[in-house]
Amino acid sequence: MIKQLRKVGNSNALILDRAIMELLGLEEGGEVQITVHNGSLIITPTNPKPVDQERFEECLSRVASERRELLKRLAE
Repeated sequence: MIKQLRKVGNSNALILDRAIMELLGLEEGGEVQITVHNGSLIITPTNPKPVDQERFEECLSRVASERRELLKRLAE
């Protein structure tokens, strides 16, 4: 998935879709740990809300459905 940074004041923000937030067990105002490793930005929830397997599969299915064309192009 490709996301675009948005200008917010003197900073830039990365906007996370609701489905991604749900998959990670994040809520608005939640904290994340940001790490840089070999040129990659890694964002990890510090205190994720537990997500049950059924809910996870529903969210994953919704994201895959909404982004089907993009995922196909990435797979090529």
